[in-house]
Amino acid sequence: MSYYVAKIQMQDEVDTPKGLKIKKITETYLVEALSVTEAEAKVIEDFKGFAFDFEVKSVTASKIIKILE
Repeated sequence: MSYYVAKIQMQDEVDTPKGLKIKKITETYLVEALSVTEAEAKVIEDFKGFAFDFEVKSVTASKIIKILE
């Protein structure tokens, strides 16, 4: 297995004095998978059922070799 870095962009509605504003938030996740396609599928599965919109912006191979516990 390899590690992949997935960047996810979400949209959040924020109340401001001028009304509602949509704010875009980008988060980064480390995913253990066999391929880029599998890593993207794992991210989509993890976010399934949430009430907000999200988009997988990129999935790239990570240079991380091993996670020590």
